[in-house]
Amino acid sequence: MLTPSLFFKCLSDDTRLRCVTLLQQEGKLCVCELTAALDLSQPKISRHLAQLRQYGLLLDSREGQWFFYQINPRLPTWAYPLLKQALSAVRDSSQFQADFQRLQHMENRPDNSLCC
Repeated sequence: MLTPSLFFKCLSDDTRLRCVTLLQQEGKLCVCELTAALDLSQPKISRHLAQLRQYGLLLDSREGQWFFYQINPRLPTWAYPLLKQALSAVRDSSQFQADFQRLQHMENRPDNSLCC
């Protein structure tokens, strides 16, 4: 169960916060999309996504060869306004803008063709 302490622990790491922000913006993303957007290695991204999934902040699903992640729609009700406010502040940062631009310019995104 996601407690307030675990919730804030999840968002206290820059990589996890960046992942959650992009997922909030896009709805659902593949590991390869997050790797390209954050310009980090796949093992590092996967490790952070596993932590977020373990604490219940994210859900994953397999679609063909890809693993997609999304924010858990069954978060406790207290988490939604906090998440919305935190992500609103992050979206204004230059780091998020750079991450989002890399994602938008990624070739071969899963929705368009083959990836990963």
